[in-house]
Amino acid sequence: MRLTSFRRSGIALAGLAAAALTLSACSSPAATDSGDEAKASYKIGVSQFVQHPALDAATAGFKQAFDDAGVKVEWDDQNANGDQATAVTIAQNFASSDLDLVLAVATPAAQTAAQAITDKPILFTAVTDAVEGQLVESNEKPGGNVTGTSDLAPFDEQLALLKEVAPGAKKVGIVYASGEVNSQVQVDAVTEAAGPLGLEVVTKTVTTANDIAAATEALGDVDAIYVPTDNMVVAGIASLVQVAEDKQIPVIGAEAGTVEGGAVITLGIDYTKLGYQTGEMALKVLEGADPATMPVEVSNEFAYVVNEDAAKRMGATIPEAILAEAEKVE
Repeated sequence: MRLTSFRRSGIALAGLAAAALTLSACSSPAATDSGDEAKASYKIGVSQFVQHPALDAATAGFKQAFDDAGVKVEWDDQNANGDQATAVTIAQNFASSDLDLVLAVATPAAQTAAQAITDKPILFTAVTDAVEGQLVESNEKPGGNVTGTSDLAPFDEQLALLKEVAPGAKKVGIVYASGEVNSQVQVDAVTEAAGPLGLEVVTKTVTTANDIAAATEALGDVDAIYVPTDNMVVAGIASLVQVAEDKQIPVIGAEAGTVEGGAVITLGIDYTKLGYQTGEMALKVLEGADPATMPVEVSNEFAYVVNEDAAKRMGATIPEAILAEAEKVE
């Protein structure tokens, strides 16, 4: 079976004003010399849980939406470096700061922000399941001061892709952080999707990045490894990839950053676009939209990303039809 090119049309978003943002009564920008109304200026705090390509891209996309709208922002960029206690401290500092809005990048950062900040809007991105993460009452009606975008992956299609790259695969291994609720949601979804494809899922959990190599070894005799959008594992992907290369086990990623880090292939989200989408939502909130009634949005456009060198090192073959349309990374 050949996996055909997979695309879905994204959510239709309301367009932003191209010429100028209408200023709310609470903003107080100075007028330009020509008498034209000036753009608004805001203070926005960014709490990113850890540094890795997907989250970095989401943050960059968010900021680009403001640049493209011509809106001036004073950014307060903070990174927890994968430490939950640091994420809590960042959230507490933001709660007492004079900010107009907070961006939380990844589930742990969003959870700590939502717990600490109740009097200013929070937009999240790169969150798998906002309901399971207790960030919103429902995706349709968040109900509070928090909303944003989900990076829920196309699990069925990704496992079908795994079968393309490893046709004889029977067992799929997953290493994930036990403390990340977003990862457990993905593991459950992948396990459910694996059954109809005749795949057995074997899992090992880690509590620190130092555990990744040993956990990958402990997967045992698996035919392929699937890496979800787990912040700890993606940040430490080199350890997992080294074991996979030594054992000639192909690694399939849930997103492009994992492929850049050494996985063979993904059919995944463009995190820059996801962040941009979140930025467009944030602009609407700053213009007066209520997060409580603004549905959580998803990206429904996915693309192939391949790493041909990684495929060679892991003994995997990427179908020519996929190579013809895929983005390639070194």
